[in-house]
Amino acid sequence: MKASALDFPDQKLYRLPETISWRDTDTGCTVVLAQPDSEPGLWEDYLQGALRSYRKHGVEAALDLDSFRDGRDTTLFYTALDDSGRMLGGLRAKGPYLEADESHAIVEWEGQPGQDAVRRMITDRLPFGVVEMKSAWVSDDPARSGELTRTFARTAFPTMELLGAQFILATAAAHVLDRWSTSGGVVATKIPAAAYPSDRYRTKMMWWDRRTFANHAEPRQLAKIVKEMRTLATISEEFSGFGILTGSTS
Repeated sequence: MKASALDFPDQKLYRLPETISWRDTDTGCTVVLAQPDSEPGLWEDYLQGALRSYRKHGVEAALDLDSFRDGRDTTLFYTALDDSGRMLGGLRAKGPYLEADESHAIVEWEGQPGQDAVRRMITDRLPFGVVEMKSAWVSDDPARSGELTRTFARTAFPTMELLGAQFILATAAAHVLDRWSTSGGVVATKIPAAAYPSDRYRTKMMWWDRRTFANHAEPRQLAKIVKEMRTLATISEEFSGFGILTGSTS
């Protein structure tokens, strides 16, 4: 049974019955979908990888690792492992939210033009289910980093399916969102860019809408999304009735 946005007075009421994994032919990696308390070793590896990556790029403050290290605000997380078991990237999902102030985007726009608009945009979508993807990182391996980002961009759809959410939210620098947009994410152009985590950066907001993403996704990415969701339907009953192309939100 899929969870709905109204079922989340506590995010941890959603339980993934099992850790789910599948082969990504583009990167040669195994993508693993899990929860922090069910895979504590994998979660710690993800945290350490994120810390190394953000620190290397000088944006450790944006990671704010201490705020989520215990995993309590993370509903799901994804990692990519090579054939040797080495982690090459990951990201996590928060939500579905009950109020806009749960979103880290409110923090990112604090005291800056557009914060009220960010709050309204999130609030208006709450009844339909809003999940935020955060703390994404990929290996610096030039042969894989681009494809890994495209692979992680497609995780919006298993996340929406599992959590019964219509909307996925993400924030990042514009050049990063260019790759995320390949799977149908749309930048909120009416929201001014935030100088976050410092004046050197311009952070933008992006949304995926389960009902309309197919109109915005690259054809190659769209085909892979459908193929992966069908594969997941054969792996886990949680995906047995996916309706990402039919307008279903349940």
